[in-house]
Amino acid sequence: MFYVPPRCPTHWNTKKWSPGSPRAYKPAHAHLRKPLRIPHGNTASSGGSAAPAGLRRLAPRSLFSRVTLIIVIGLAIAQLLTFAAIRYERGMALRELMMIGIERDIASSVAILDRLPAAERAGWLARLERRNYHFVLGGSAEGTPPDTAASQQFATAIVDAMRPFQIAKVGQVSSPRESLQIEVRLSDGSALIVHARRVDMPVSTWVMWLLWIQLLVLAVCAWYAVRLVTRPLAQLADAADDLGPDLKGQQLAEDGPTEVAHAARAFNAMQKRIAGYMAERVEILAAISHDLQTPITRMRLRTELMDDDQDRGKFRQDLDEMNTLVREGVTYARTLHGATEPPCRIDADALFESMLADYEDAGERVLLEGRAGAPIVTRPNALRRILMNLIDNALSFGTDVRLRVNADAGRLTLAVLDNGPGIPAGELENVLKPFYRVESSRNRSTGGTGLGLAIAHQLATAMGAELTLHNRDEGGLEARLTLHTPAAPPPD
Repeated sequence: MFYVPPRCPTHWNTKKWSPGSPRAYKPAHAHLRKPLRIPHGNTASSGGSAAPAGLRRLAPRSLFSRVTLIIVIGLAIAQLLTFAAIRYERGMALRELMMIGIERDIASSVAILDRLPAAERAGWLARLERRNYHFVLGGSAEGTPPDTAASQQFATAIVDAMRPFQIAKVGQVSSPRESLQIEVRLSDGSALIVHARRVDMPVSTWVMWLLWIQLLVLAVCAWYAVRLVTRPLAQLADAADDLGPDLKGQQLAEDGPTEVAHAARAFNAMQKRIAGYMAERVEILAAISHDLQTPITRMRLRTELMDDDQDRGKFRQDLDEMNTLVREGVTYARTLHGATEPPCRIDADALFESMLADYEDAGERVLLEGRAGAPIVTRPNALRRILMNLIDNALSFGTDVRLRVNADAGRLTLAVLDNGPGIPAGELENVLKPFYRVESSRNRSTGGTGLGLAIAHQLATAMGAELTLHNRDEGGLEARLTLHTPAAPPPD
């Protein structure tokens, strides 16, 4: 049974990939395509103490946000302190001016009312009234003695200025705030109540708007300055993420400030050197594989001349294993350069059914559980080879092998299940290493080459998928492949 995905130049044949070993590898250069993760522990760095867990959760994660927030908060605090200092200084200046002039004005007004005839005094009250004091004829002062230093100083200055008039009572009332009522006895014995209060210097509305605009301008300048510093770091991180196993990431622009240009040149040079080293390694392995074909072929021909059939069979088996090992070693080295296959839209369910039909034709029974239910965009050749390596590995150790498909929003999970002996928990990481076998013997028939899972893991990483191994509770192993599948575009 054959399967050709729509609009994809890929032909599926019935030739199965050579079975991989049980449990292979995590590549040695995986750190080139995975971002470094710095642990966020509770221990403090040298020279400081650890921040509270609550503050760490509230703090932004990116360097850009953190530096911008620090600068803007610092500028805001500086603005507030400056405003508070100016406001305090103006208040002190106003208080001094008021203490110098108001008591003289009040004293002069009391002297004028004292000299006026009693019948004319009421007509002069409105003329002598000011914003911070006015007069009332008759009655008595209310309130309690002043209890704050500022009110006591204010009351003392007024009382001293109104001498030699008799002061009957000085009281402080709550409304208006910190207002004084001073009862004065005029020359004819009548009572005059002086209502006086301190008035703070007002702040114009335009001043507050100016301060807000100034803070906004400073915040924008801080944002631009931080962006100028952190943007090259973000570009460098993106370039490192794009540097996949093929080591053919984008070249950074070598311009900008001196430090940024120098970092870009260093990164581009490093990328070229690593790509050269990897290409050289693959060429060496390919050359070794090519050169070994000739002596292996000669040795295969010489086995036909051997008289002992038993020795001839063993020798031929060793040659087959040697040829398989060399071929799979070169194949694994080539997978380190990633999949050059372009992603395309395929019918995943048809692909899975085609693969399992090939196994059925070969006499192997693999059950399919679940469906993808919709086309996906992926690299079909790489996906097919990963699944075949996983299924071959499961068939080597179990009799009941299943391919379970679970489609979720934007994610497709493929699990290959078997009923084999499983893997010890301490070996689950090690089996993803090349040439590593749980089977401790040197027998290739029971231990394999140790490259099947390594190739599957490397291809999964190259196509942006995740391959993990888990022991099943009921016994056996589960190899789980998780793909992030964007919505496939509709066919033309």
